[in-house]
Amino acid sequence: MKPEEITAKITSFLHEIGIETIEKELPEDTFLPGIRLEYGALAYDPTRLKYPGDLLHEAGHIAVMTPSLRAECFADAGADQGEEIAAQAWSYAAAVACGIEPELVFHDSGYQGGGTHMAGIYRDGYSPGAPLLAWFGLTGMPDMEAPGDPKFPAMKAWVRKVDDPSTPSG
Repeated sequence: MKPEEITAKITSFLHEIGIETIEKELPEDTFLPGIRLEYGALAYDPTRLKYPGDLLHEAGHIAVMTPSLRAECFADAGADQGEEIAAQAWSYAAAVACGIEPELVFHDSGYQGGGTHMAGIYRDGYSPGAPLLAWFGLTGMPDMEAPGDPKFPAMKAWVRKVDDPSTPSG
């Protein structure tokens, strides 16, 4: 599949699950080439986009961050390592759901050169980050949910709805 076809497949998927994408010219100094978080939306510049799979990882940050921060987030997803790991798990589930190879997200030019290894970890049934996705109400964990409920990498929902899942009001 050509990079522009991968990009189209990903942006279509993101639209379907409620994450806005904006195609526009971006400066050279974005955290990942050709991608920037913009107040709950994912802006991308197809002329600067180096790895289309990075769109899913950055969308994962939008999906797992608290709703109160999502609308304020510009450029930087923040330094919360739990949300980073949750975004990685989310991006694996999203790759599976939209029918692209996880190695397009977990490429060896990212993840400190260990992208292919990370994709293999998820393919082998290990699911770092999935317990956080379950706590956020996005997926279920094997042997912990009611029979018939989606279990990672299948998802119940794609975007976090509450800031604090441990409180009744969220």
